[in-house]
Amino acid sequence: MIEIYNNLYIGEDIDCEACTSDSGFSIVHACQSCHQRLVKIKGPLPYIYEDGSHLYLNLVDSPFELPADLTNPMFKSAINFIYCELQNKKVLVHCNFGYSRSPSIGMIYLATIGIIPGNDFNAAANEFVKLYPKYGPGTGITLYLLRNWDFLTKEIIAI
Repeated sequence: MIEIYNNLYIGEDIDCEACTSDSGFSIVHACQSCHQRLVKIKGPLPYIYEDGSHLYLNLVDSPFELPADLTNPMFKSAINFIYCELQNKKVLVHCNFGYSRSPSIGMIYLATIGIIPGNDFNAAANEFVKLYPKYGPGTGITLYLLRNWDFLTKEIIAI
């Protein structure tokens, strides 16, 4: 788990497991595995499911560009959840390995609040990797971010 901004952490599955409900963390679960585990408990869920201090996203890391009609609402929910939860808590954004989905959400958040440049995906990624050296977005995430960068950084308003 790496802190990329004040009380905002990016991590992987093992970090999620370490953050119990009494750890003071709110968690964005940016992975299909956590979503599927929750479905087994609660039954069918939408792609986005908020349960107290947990936001579950049925977000996959596909070799193909992610469809904006499904993915844009997930990123928007994640950015707004982070913004709200950071008011009083630490926030962990995690995916399975911490390379692609969770750091991409963290990068978008930092771009929306002006910590890293928000005009261009490549410029933002070059700055973000200085904060989070493990960043290695998959092909599907990269294609999605390139095509939807303006929506993600200009239309999602976290503030």
